[in-house]
Amino acid sequence: MSSWKSQRRIWDISQVLRPSNEKGGLPVWPGDTDFAFERTWRMDDGSPVNVGRMTMSTHSGTHADAPLHYDADGLDAASMALDPFIGECLVVDARGVSGEIDVADLPHIESADRVLFRQWDAFPHEEWRSDWLPIAAETVAWLALQGVKLIGTDAPSVDPQDSKTMDAHKAVAKHDMRILEGLVLDDVSEGRYELIALPLKVGGGDAGLTRAILRELP
Repeated sequence: MSSWKSQRRIWDISQVLRPSNEKGGLPVWPGDTDFAFERTWRMDDGSPVNVGRMTMSTHSGTHADAPLHYDADGLDAASMALDPFIGECLVVDARGVSGEIDVADLPHIESADRVLFRQWDAFPHEEWRSDWLPIAAETVAWLALQGVKLIGTDAPSVDPQDSKTMDAHKAVAKHDMRILEGLVLDDVSEGRYELIALPLKVGGGDAGLTRAILRELP
């Protein structure tokens, strides 16, 4: 019987949740609730356990957008099927792209059910950056035609920060795809992996905080 030490390599591509006033604190979308954590019971105060309370927005950190985020009649985070979030995926290095991720930037993409885009050399853990690469709506539609059921990005959104139309999100909805945002792909090379991403089942939530990992293929 093989031990855990001989299992396939794993990359944790989730953000670390830290209060924004701490080093490496979590930057959140402007207007969102800052992530905060406080101890409510402490062992050193005589409690038999440590208990803490977290407050945050479901849109912060690594998260999966539920259809409810951009469709008033869409599924909430508790109702999404897990199939799109688990299985083989392709990581694409988009660090040489400028402006937005366009179909013309993707000639090397081979058939894949899930595609994750990396744009940062190092994920900006300690600051809010508004200059990320959005994904063009035409690119979403093109990926859907290739059979892609999930797109992921190390940006906080697939649409620009100042977008009011949410064109890429609407394209995702039209093709019944799913979105992962806020991934950390610093140590991940372009190539194929197994994705395992489990969004929290938040009843009525328009997004679900997600622990996401990549595992090397056998």
